[in-house]
Amino acid sequence: MDLNAFMQTYAEEIGGEYSEYDSKTSIIIVPLADDRFQTVLGKLKYSPRFDQLSIEFISKVCLYEPKMNLKALLEENANLNHSRFVISDEYIHVEAASFVDSATEEILKEIIQEVANVADEYEYKLTGEDIH
Repeated sequence: MDLNAFMQTYAEEIGGEYSEYDSKTSIIIVPLADDRFQTVLGKLKYSPRFDQLSIEFISKVCLYEPKMNLKALLEENANLNHSRFVISDEYIHVEAASFVDSATEEILKEIIQEVANVADEYEYKLTGEDIH
């Protein structure tokens, strides 16, 4: 699968913005309800654990602060279909992945939308702002 071509086509389909970083990484600025937007990074990534190439989608939520209720985020993971909350580089992110060999365009579109919507929802819940 040509991830960047897919990301560009999908960005055009939803009226978003597309930017390419390199041959394995690109971003879409996803338009959401109430004139909000969320940035979703897509990248091809080799998974040594499963010896397969995967497509990972990531959206930054906010800077992690020790006062945040991580238990609530872990509990919310159980209510999500494709995505999950993670902490990386001191930030809370929403991430989802699919193996390239089993990914369909429809599933990837669902994943992008879920990542964008959940990240935007929790960005507001945790900070009260529209940061990313």
